[in-house]
Amino acid sequence: MLDLMTAHAHSEVLVGREADLAVLRDALKRVRHAEPSTVLVGGEAGVGKTRLVEEFRRGLDASVRVLTGQCLELGEEGLPFAPFAGAVRDLVRAQGTTVLDGNEREFARLLPELGPPPEFGDARRGLLFESVGALLGRLTTEQPVVLVIEDLHWADRSTRDLIDYLVRSVRLPQLLLIATYRSDELHRGHPLRPFLAELERVRGVQRHEIDRLDREGTAEMLGHLIGVEPDPPTVDAVNERAQGNPFFIEQFAASADPACGDIPATLRDLLLSRVDLLSEPAQRVLRVAAVGGTQFGHELLAQVAGIDEAALESALRSIVAAQLVVFDPDGGYEFRHALVREAVHDDLLPGEHARLHGRYAQALEAAPHLVAADRAAAEIAHHWHAARDHPRALVAAKSAADDAGRRFAFGEQAKLLDRVLELWEDVPDAETRLGVGHLDLLEEAALVAIDSGEHMRALSLTRAALCDLDADAEPLRAARLLARRSKLLRNAGKSDGHEESVEAYRLLTTAEPSADRARLLADVAYLLNLTDTDLAWQVAREAMDEASAFGDAAAHVSAEITFSEACVGTASVEEAMPSMVASIGRAREAGDLPGLTRGLVVMSDFLFGLGRYSESADAAAEGVPHADRVGISRTSGVFLLANHAEALIALGRWDEADARLAEAARHDPPGTLALPWLRLRAFLRLARGTDGADALVQRAAGFLRKPFLDAENRLCIHTLRILATLAVDDMAAAVAAANIALADPAVLQSARYGWPLLSAAARAAAESGDPALAKTVRLLAAGLAPLSPADEAYQATASAQLDGGASRWRAAVEAWRADGHPYQLAEALLGLAESQAADRPAAAESLSEATAITASLGAVPLSEKADTLARRLGIRAASAAVVAEPGTELLTAREREVLRLVAQGQSNSRIAASLYISPKTASVHVSRIIAKLEVANRVEAAAVAHRLGLLAD
Repeated sequence: MLDLMTAHAHSEVLVGREADLAVLRDALKRVRHAEPSTVLVGGEAGVGKTRLVEEFRRGLDASVRVLTGQCLELGEEGLPFAPFAGAVRDLVRAQGTTVLDGNEREFARLLPELGPPPEFGDARRGLLFESVGALLGRLTTEQPVVLVIEDLHWADRSTRDLIDYLVRSVRLPQLLLIATYRSDELHRGHPLRPFLAELERVRGVQRHEIDRLDREGTAEMLGHLIGVEPDPPTVDAVNERAQGNPFFIEQFAASADPACGDIPATLRDLLLSRVDLLSEPAQRVLRVAAVGGTQFGHELLAQVAGIDEAALESALRSIVAAQLVVFDPDGGYEFRHALVREAVHDDLLPGEHARLHGRYAQALEAAPHLVAADRAAAEIAHHWHAARDHPRALVAAKSAADDAGRRFAFGEQAKLLDRVLELWEDVPDAETRLGVGHLDLLEEAALVAIDSGEHMRALSLTRAALCDLDADAEPLRAARLLARRSKLLRNAGKSDGHEESVEAYRLLTTAEPSADRARLLADVAYLLNLTDTDLAWQVAREAMDEASAFGDAAAHVSAEITFSEACVGTASVEEAMPSMVASIGRAREAGDLPGLTRGLVVMSDFLFGLGRYSESADAAAEGVPHADRVGISRTSGVFLLANHAEALIALGRWDEADARLAEAARHDPPGTLALPWLRLRAFLRLARGTDGADALVQRAAGFLRKPFLDAENRLCIHTLRILATLAVDDMAAAVAAANIALADPAVLQSARYGWPLLSAAARAAAESGDPALAKTVRLLAAGLAPLSPADEAYQATASAQLDGGASRWRAAVEAWRADGHPYQLAEALLGLAESQAADRPAAAESLSEATAITASLGAVPLSEKADTLARRLGIRAASAAVVAEPGTELLTAREREVLRLVAQGQSNSRIAASLYISPKTASVHVSRIIAKLEVANRVEAAAVAHRLGLLAD
């Protein structure tokens, strides 16, 4: 009988977790060897995630610094950056503000007690992320750092974004990040599910699920809790009810005899039965505490409870003794488990629930210092909303939304503004209370929804605002909303937005000249450039003139960039370049980051079209951090990442390109904004024969069903579909895809995207032997003039595909040499080798060069095709031809550099740091070296290299 035993509600011994501890210890070993590691510890509520981490921390010595942060549950709005604020706050308390290295103003966004943060326009969210990364970077240079983030399932979007930034972008070599989360909370729509799935794909990230205890584990834990070996019926009863959940086992052991019928049927009843053992005054205090959240301070609890200090302390002693609440490191209290708080909170009477939440809100409004400064606004809004006091909830939600906006927590700000809109109709004097009108609120909410990536919500809000607006009375506002709606419709693939853009321009012609009108004219010119270049050119000219008249440099730059883009419709890219260069220079001098970012998007695209791939890559790379700093990483930032990747692909730097595309994918751009990275990554996976290529192609092809899709994306997707069907030798599907693609009128309107499509269709015609398709390709090719070296190379390839012959394939090879695309060059070399069947030495030379290229790119399918052709022509396997001269011909120069470091015993992370490449790229090089040397591991690779003299300079 448990009531005759000394039962402890918390086991001091960790049971059945040796394997789980080993996972964390192994991760720390990797960190000590300068390999960044992240362990995502999941498990159902009560399974012992926090207890496991505590045990792991207990085994650490002073050589490891530990930082801890807690995500907080405050309804769906969350609390921006809560775990990082807690971790940095503890660090500052321990070491003073000197640890921030003079960045107190930036960290004031996390810790308001440091003083006022910079004004909203002075810095963007990217700077805050960089500051946190730099702080951790300084700490890891001194010693390994373990950053523990608890309850990730409650994390707001901003916290998830910062974790993603640290794990993917910063990758500090001596940082171990451990994040715990409740796996049973991750319902299908939970935002953490896709976040974890994508994060798990990053090298160094490990997802580890903690299982329940088995019967033996339950018996061992019960023995520690009750002080004696439990009898089998008791073990069986607890094992059946608790089902191996350690927290539940603790509760059963502390509540009653599990072998008798008094055990509550559900966990909630069990938890409340523990509460029922408290005195009535202690139960009242516990109910008050449950309303305050999982963590609560003594002074705040005293004010809300409204009882004298002696009675409060007596009640808290009983609660702590019952181990329902434990002491918090900051001097407050914390519920032993969130489930206890939930059970108590959910058991409140409706009136009691509203009254207590109202008292918390009042107390915090009177004394916001009773919680951390970064929590006050969010908690006040949460409590007034739970109290169902609509007028106060309205004002508090708007205040919390403004606070979230200042922290660049746009997802949380959007949710809070939605709450304000929901409450508006319930508060008759809402406009008076907030000092803003309903239309202003709709427009603000729409803009924040765009910033948070909720474009469909932004569309709804914009439509509502336009319905409430008298466009003739407020033409500037109406034009601004219409321009925004035009862009949203286009991004969603619903329409080209032309009608909205034209109406916006009409309204602007009725408004008085002003700097605001100049900026809007520039925006409308940009939108019109995609549907009516002549009108765009005219509007851009008007915007430039008006911006100059009012001295608005930013509007002038924006209009000038659009003007340069529009000019490409009537002049060559070379003729438009000087104007673009001048615009970018003015934006850079004026510190106009939005203008500079957009200019670099266009410039990198222009340079790529001219075949100046290295310059294109540089321009795009310059723009990426600017996009992050001004909060447009999900829009312009994605275009820059895709442009950078496209240039890197052309330069043969495929690993780097794939890393850029993965970064773009992590931004999760909405609607058609995803296509730039999606179609390029699909091409890379097709060319490398890696898993997931078909899924990416199908996802991209799905956009063709949209009511609207611009010509560039349509042609690229059509090309991708043809290549995908050819990759699996489905000739019927390839011919069908080619015929559908060639029916698109845009083929003859864009040389840059039309020629790759014609080349792919020509290949489909040649490999399928379809004369009708070949005829269609020839007719269209005759009507499309090439405008760049790449166009000319595609034209030569299409001609060789259709008509064959060594001379045509040699022309295609030379054209690709002139342009620089290595993959297309390798394809042309294979075509040339096949046409040289009668000249085996010449064919062997072409095959050897092609195979060397495919090996450097990791283009496995093309490499296999080369081997097949070699066997068919009676030539030694193409892959073997590369090893004709043992020694320096075996490995590339970069691979020899990597091998030297491998021979020195360096890890992939250290190799990456030494050669200024990513750890993933280093890993790929090592894998290729092992494959080329035909050895089993790194040690054997180093030994063989020494024996063959491959490490000699």
